[in-house]
Amino acid sequence: MIKVYKSNETGQFSEQEIIEKGCWINLIDPSESEIQYVSEKLGIETDYLRDPLDEEEKARIEKEDGNVLIIVDIPIMNNEDGTSTFDTIPLGMIIIGDNYFVTVCLRENPIISEFAGNRIKGFFTFKKTRFILQLLYRIAVYYLRYLKQINRKTDQIERQLHKSMKNQELFTLLNLEKSLVYFSTSLRSNDVVMEKLLRMKLLKMYPEDEEIMEEAIIENKQAIEMAHIYSSILSGMMDAFASVISNNLNMVMKFLTSVTIVLSIPTMVASFFGMNVKLPFGFDPANPYAFMFIIAITLGSTALAVLLLAKRKMF
Repeated sequence: MIKVYKSNETGQFSEQEIIEKGCWINLIDPSESEIQYVSEKLGIETDYLRDPLDEEEKARIEKEDGNVLIIVDIPIMNNEDGTSTFDTIPLGMIIIGDNYFVTVCLRENPIISEFAGNRIKGFFTFKKTRFILQLLYRIAVYYLRYLKQINRKTDQIERQLHKSMKNQELFTLLNLEKSLVYFSTSLRSNDVVMEKLLRMKLLKMYPEDEEIMEEAIIENKQAIEMAHIYSSILSGMMDAFASVISNNLNMVMKFLTSVTIVLSIPTMVASFFGMNVKLPFGFDPANPYAFMFIIAITLGSTALAVLLLAKRKMF
């Protein structure tokens, strides 16, 4: 899918049909024909457009013939069967001379949607350096936002695990831990890219731009630290709650065993006195008190068993 946007000097922003100077070309999971069209129209290598579509592509910067390619990893949230999972995918940003700006991504995401919906202050399609820095800042903000969601989800699962005997919560924690690993790896790669942008002066920056860049780097470093802390907490929780689930199961088994012992006593008494044996203490089976005597023995034996098991904290 190709979408072209352009804003003018007064800040008016609109989607248009043709590609012209100062516009932003947004490619979302483009087809081969769309890649060829943009490549021929803008005079750039198709590799610049294909590389960000590789899920395993690493964050990096390339500059050739006045064109700059910047690939960073962005966070995404997936909803499968009502369960939220988190992952990262590459986002390519290409500056083509002084005329065009291109973004390439595998799928639609809220970061690009914010810009396409013109919900970012001070956003102009023809201010390419500013556009890149604003994108980097929003990416760092979304990492922090998703990390907070992961932390809240972890707290919810923690409350459930106190009384859980199933493995589902542990599987959910495992998915969250994987998400944190992806986040940590991607954030460190993005940090290298941003530091390189700031250090090597690949883009012409004004004082305002440098301020945005520094804010993006600070937000990204904060996200790295948060991902590391949450990952450590989550790893410890998984080890602890694996033992908790096992212990909860042992407690249930202990309780059921105690109940089985208690219920077996009346069964045993009924079996003994139901085999045409003589009653003790000279009771006649025809005596109306014989049945009450057997009941009393049963209740007494059961009460004694319950008392002994309770003292051993089997209930």
